[in-house]
Amino acid sequence: MPDLPTAPASPASLLTTPPLPADARQWRRWVQPPGAGLALALCEAARGSDAPLVAITADSAAALTLEHDLAVFAGDLPILALPDWETLPYELFSPHGEIVAQRIATLNRLPGLQRGVLVLPAATLMQRLAPRSYLAQSGLQLARGQKLDLETETRRLQSSGYRRVAQVGDPGEFALRGAVLDIYPSGAPLPYRIELLDDEIDSLRSFDVETQRSLQTLQRIDLLPAREFPLTEEAVRGFRARLRERFPIDVRHCPVYQDLREGSTPAGIEYYLPLFFEATETLFDYLPARAIFVLAEPALDAAERFWQQTEARHAQRAHDIERPILPPVELYLAPQALREQLNRSRRVELCAADAAHAQALDIGAAPQVQAAAHANPAQMLQTLLQGLRGCVLLAADSPGRREMLRELLTTTALNAETLADWPAFLAWRDAQVPVQPAPRLALSVAALSAGFSLPRAGITVLSEQELVGERVRQERTRRRGAARDPEAVLRDLTELSIGAPIVHVDHGVGRYLGLITLDVGGSAGEFLALEYAKGDKLYVPVAQLGLISRYSGAAPELAPLHSLGGDTWERVKRKAAEKVRDAAAELLGLHAQRAARSGAELRADPALYAQFAASFRFEETPDQHTAIEAVLADMAAPAPMDRVVCGDVGFGKTEVALRAAFVAALAGRQVAVLVPTTLLAQQHWQNFRDRMADWPIRIEALTRFQSRGDALTVLQRLACGEIDIIIGTHRLLQA
Repeated sequence: MPDLPTAPASPASLLTTPPLPADARQWRRWVQPPGAGLALALCEAARGSDAPLVAITADSAAALTLEHDLAVFAGDLPILALPDWETLPYELFSPHGEIVAQRIATLNRLPGLQRGVLVLPAATLMQRLAPRSYLAQSGLQLARGQKLDLETETRRLQSSGYRRVAQVGDPGEFALRGAVLDIYPSGAPLPYRIELLDDEIDSLRSFDVETQRSLQTLQRIDLLPAREFPLTEEAVRGFRARLRERFPIDVRHCPVYQDLREGSTPAGIEYYLPLFFEATETLFDYLPARAIFVLAEPALDAAERFWQQTEARHAQRAHDIERPILPPVELYLAPQALREQLNRSRRVELCAADAAHAQALDIGAAPQVQAAAHANPAQMLQTLLQGLRGCVLLAADSPGRREMLRELLTTTALNAETLADWPAFLAWRDAQVPVQPAPRLALSVAALSAGFSLPRAGITVLSEQELVGERVRQERTRRRGAARDPEAVLRDLTELSIGAPIVHVDHGVGRYLGLITLDVGGSAGEFLALEYAKGDKLYVPVAQLGLISRYSGAAPELAPLHSLGGDTWERVKRKAAEKVRDAAAELLGLHAQRAARSGAELRADPALYAQFAASFRFEETPDQHTAIEAVLADMAAPAPMDRVVCGDVGFGKTEVALRAAFVAALAGRQVAVLVPTTLLAQQHWQNFRDRMADWPIRIEALTRFQSRGDALTVLQRLACGEIDIIIGTHRLLQA
């Protein structure tokens, strides 16, 4: 397919936005533009502004939607996001490494930001942050030819929050192999490989996480800290001293205190961030003084609700003498303090059309079509285009969806120009004859939340909201793209150390000696050095990493090394294949017996399930989404479910269980949730009640904390069908 037409990155202004407030304490009111028109209006306003715009949304989902919409119209305008930690206040989980990396990169840019748009939810604006001096003093630049002591650098990286691993895979990690230092800095698009010659940096290269192949030679790199707080000896001593001063506790029984004392970083340490510093700051300190705040109408109400939720969670957890917690006011700005800060700033309030002093923008809503029309896509397009004039952009979510729309148009009398992006559409529109009896159509990739129209400019934008009848699902882009196949994890070298046994698919068991660079055919390449019996060596290009797997035998130090060129490995593989066939036959028998039984075939009403899923306030990870879809497919299948969902602490297993329990309860089935401890039972009971508060689902818990009479009442109600979901420990089985 030929390259699509493109255009310059900064399109000419399409609309005139109302004036922005000129000075501090001034404010304006704009009528909230419909659909993705808000993002276009913000971009147009930011281009003519003398300071950056700060868009405050009600929640993380709205912030992510706006961020995606802004990216379509921004051109060369900087678009920054400061995501929420995506953990509940006082939760014993730490935010994902990529979230922390993005936050640190954004915070590092803010003091010098002169133009652009920053997007964040109201709760994030309330957060108290590390002082600006922490980021300013913790950064480091490395360059070729620079002296570098690896032992000193290792200590510095660890004190900046970096984790030492065998092979880097995520931001905030580093690995050291001989004179080679791999590091994945916060805010960097790719990890870097630093090779030393004696004590001098000889080579700086970016490399691919999956293949480990070098990509680009660099002259210098910048390193930001991997945590929003320091882990130097001085900072940890200060933390422990402030913890002792603040709380009358026996520190011998305080896990947070002891973990830091022993050199580990406990999960959820972020909610003790103020104890690492003499004083904290807020986003108002990071931003330029003339920054203009743009508040979505429900943003301040959302801030109030978040504060109430935080106070409630503090009240629930404040009595744990072994894990004392800071009051909300030390972690967040209270709503009144937030309003006072905003009142001292330049601000624009987005509101309804009937609000007093509200100025309207020349942005209209996209035409809507009845849901029934989506059953006939061709008719739907004809219906949407009736009465339209000027230029119409059909905005697809992806290149694949764009091609689907183009194929659909071929079944009608409609023709559309295929364009690369929004600037290309504007250039194409400017080249059209001014007056046309029928709309001119264009197709492009633009993942917009909803369409809009620009009446004066003669432009209508139809998103997949209008074209497909459902909202495009926005997901935060992870640097490493889509989730890897779980089976592929068994073929990487993330846990290998020098001398560890490995298995090559063609040559058998050897020992991993490390990663080396060899000159082959006049060009340098990276190879895995493997040692076999009798000291024989095998060099495997990193591009053939898929041929290597970890040794899974008994004691690694006793792993039997095979001989290169011998037949021992082939005999081992033949015997293993025979055992696999025997095991497969047994498993097939078991599966045949299971297949003969009937399952419950539980299915959720799509509209109700979508409404429940939308109440999940965090972004689903790719693996979490895959697990949820697999579990729901199992529940709807005619055969009994046979699945185990595995995941580390804080990676979203509870949400998988919540979705499954919701589907079963709506289908009229009772659900039993079995947990190992009373504390978990209480936590899950509260979480289930919170998530299903708006649904007619009755939830109870059965634990040792209940009296015999209360437990008996719960069991009687359960037997009578008055309880839909029961959560309990082994006591549930004993009952």
